[in-house]
Amino acid sequence: MTVRPAAVAGLFYPGDGKTLQQLVQRLLADNPQPAPQAMPKALIVPHAGLVYSGPVAARAYNSLRPFAADIRRVLLLGPSHRLAFRGIAMPAADSFASPLGRITLDTTAIKQLADQQLAGYLDQAHALEHSLEVQLPFLQTLLPNARLLPLVVGDASWQQVAAVLELFADDPHTLIIISSDLSHYHAYDEAVAIDRATIQSIEQRRPGLHGEQACGCRALNGLLALAEQRGWQLQLVDYRNSGDTAGDHSRVVGYAAFIAA
Repeated sequence: MTVRPAAVAGLFYPGDGKTLQQLVQRLLADNPQPAPQAMPKALIVPHAGLVYSGPVAARAYNSLRPFAADIRRVLLLGPSHRLAFRGIAMPAADSFASPLGRITLDTTAIKQLADQQLAGYLDQAHALEHSLEVQLPFLQTLLPNARLLPLVVGDASWQQVAAVLELFADDPHTLIIISSDLSHYHAYDEAVAIDRATIQSIEQRRPGLHGEQACGCRALNGLLALAEQRGWQLQLVDYRNSGDTAGDHSRVVGYAAFIAA
C-alpha cells in the first residue's frame, strides 16, 4: 500500500494526534450549525492553518453530522500552491495520512477519471499541497468510513472541473468539497469589501471568479457552473478573515464557508 504522508502536520495543524483531535473537537463544538433538511450536495471550506480558518470550516462541517452514515465518498478539490501544471492531478497513492491515521482513497473512482481522461496522475502536485491536507482531520473525525477522492486543480477550465463533478453529482453517497480561501493580504476593510463581492458571486452561481478573489477559483467556478445547471442553492454559513480569528488587521486572508443543496 502506498501512503501519501502528512506534509504540513506541525505547521498548519498540530502534529500530535491527541492534540489535533482535541482541537478539531473544540472547533466543532464552538462553531455549531443547524442541520439542513437534506444532505448537502457540496461544501465550500477554507484551507489555512486551523487556528486561522478552522472555525469557519467547522461551521460547514457540522452540517454533515446527521448524514455521516450516508456519505461514502468525498470528492475533494483544491488549488495547487506549490506546482504549476495544466489540468487536474490525482495521486497514485492508496491512502493519505495525518496524525489521526490513514484515510483510504477511492482508487476505483481515480481509475475511472484516468480512463475517461478527465484527470491525470501527478504525485508531485499532492506531495506538499496543504489545501487538501488540512481538510483531513475534519473528514477523519466526522466521516471515518468515507473514501477520499482527492484532486489538485492546476491550470484547468471550469468546464474541465465541472465534467469531473458531474460524473459523481448524481450519486447520493458522494459529497463534493471545494477547498478555497478568498482574498489575500489586503487591509481589513478592503478585504471585507472584496470578499463580500465574491460571496455575492458565489451565491448567484456566477462562474467567473479569478485568483484575486479566491485562490481556489478554478475549482469554485466548476462547482458554480454545475450548481447553476442543477439549480443548487449556495448558502453562506460563515465569513471571517484572519483578522477576526488569529491575526492582525493590516494584511488579512478571507475565509468563507458555504453549503450547496
